[in-house]
Amino acid sequence: MVLKILTNFFKRIFSEMFKGKTNISIGFYGPPNAGKTSLANRICKDWTGEEIGTVSRVPHETRKVQFREKVDIKYKENQLTFKLVDTPGIATKIDYEDFMKFKMKKKEAQSRAKEATQGIIESIKWLDDVDAVVVVVDSTENPYSQVNVTIIGNLVARKIPVLIVANKIDSRKSDIKKCEDAFPEYDVVGISAKYGTNMEEFYESLFKLAKKVKK
Repeated sequence: MVLKILTNFFKRIFSEMFKGKTNISIGFYGPPNAGKTSLANRICKDWTGEEIGTVSRVPHETRKVQFREKVDIKYKENQLTFKLVDTPGIATKIDYEDFMKFKMKKKEAQSRAKEATQGIIESIKWLDDVDAVVVVVDSTENPYSQVNVTIIGNLVARKIPVLIVANKIDSRKSDIKKCEDAFPEYDVVGISAKYGTNMEEFYESLFKLAKKVKK
């Protein structure tokens, strides 16, 4: 009886916290090929049965903001509705010659570089429309990159709640500790978006992130 009363109490408190905020907009940001779209696909596949976009080993596969409205996510006894916003990878420099390394012709590479640049601008503009951000970093790379620092700095300046996801923990090169040390003031969750590893902890952290959203 006491357990039931407590359960109902916490349900009511949780509901009050999100009163008036029926659709929480979550942006996925990070450098190219960190796994933003892979994670967004994993979430959408888990809760809607459909993916949000395509992935590729070629950088800047996602060059336009893509989103999925009203994704109902459940964690334990709680449920929230999210709008998932998958953004193009942020980069400090885009050189069309880098795309030619993937056997692209010059004209195609130049076109991709132009689209990727436009995608970065669009990503930054979307910061005005998201309630919170999941920053996806590659746990096999140096987390102290200029791109990661720039992204975090922008989010801090805008006072946007942040969750950091260290992706690719399936790799032997993965170093979660390094990611945690790089961003000690934030929650860091290690996952493999490709294999769905540790998604339970991710969803728990996502709900904690949602609690930080201002009503």
